[in-house]
Amino acid sequence: MAGKIIINVERCKGCGLCVTVCPKNCIEISDKSNKNGYFPARVTNSDCTGCAACAIICPDVVIEVFRENKVVAAKSNKKGKPKLIKEGA
Repeated sequence: MAGKIIINVERCKGCGLCVTVCPKNCIEISDKSNKNGYFPARVTNSDCTGCAACAIICPDVVIEVFRENKVVAAKSNKKGKPKLIKEGA
C-alpha cells in the first residue's frame, strides 16, 4: 500500500523520533531551519507504506499520514489533544 506523509515543518522541533521509527527511511532531518530555529523533519522519498509509526511517535503531533485517500493518523484537535487513529474498513 502506498502512503503519503505530510509534516508541518513550522511546528516540528526536529527531535528525530520519526526518523528512527520509519521502516522505509522516508524521513530525515532537514539542513534548513524553520522560523523557530529548529531543523525539522522532512520527507525524503515516496517509499512510504502508510504504517503511521512516525505520526504515532511524534510528541508534537505535526505529522499526518495518508493511505489510499484515508487519514490514518492526523494532527491534533483545537485543544491540542491528538485525535484517535482512524482507518477505513
